[in-house]
Amino acid sequence: MNAHASEQGRTTRGAGEPPLHLVFMGVSGSGKSTAAVAVQKLLGWELAEGDDFHPPENIAKMESGRALTDSDRWGWLETLAQWTKERDEAGIPTLLSCSALRRSYRDVLRRGGPGTFFVHMTGDKGLLLQRMQSRAHFMPPTLLESQLDTLEQLDGDEEGMVIDVAHPPDRIAAMVLARLDLG
Repeated sequence: MNAHASEQGRTTRGAGEPPLHLVFMGVSGSGKSTAAVAVQKLLGWELAEGDDFHPPENIAKMESGRALTDSDRWGWLETLAQWTKERDEAGIPTLLSCSALRRSYRDVLRRGGPGTFFVHMTGDKGLLLQRMQSRAHFMPPTLLESQLDTLEQLDGDEEGMVIDVAHPPDRIAAMVLARLDLG
């Protein structure tokens, strides 16, 4: 995958290649949003925080300490894929933070555009728990275990990369840009 950033925050890729859509994925506390913002500061691409697209019922369920089910997630994932698709059709690259824990969830997100690339934020469970405990968020630390149980690693045929969350956000952004030749 070869691309570079232009002054307008769009990518110039080979003729006929679709725009890139970077999905920062991982369990709660992995720094998906922080990493996406760090990349957004460098590229100027449109960014969507997946949590902002959850319906109120999903948020209430998580706030009460109950894990979401697949049926809770499908509509949310379809909304995120539609958000990406609208931008893809306009030739606009995007950044999205979304847990995308299962392959089937990522399959839905990939329908937003063929240039979808996953940045899997992964790290030590203790660090993830510490991060969750130190922030104000609707996802309680008690649900970390259910997310880890649900998580399916990227398969070899999925476009993406794995990054250790122990790196600082600016280093993570540099790693993503280097991997995609967006420097």
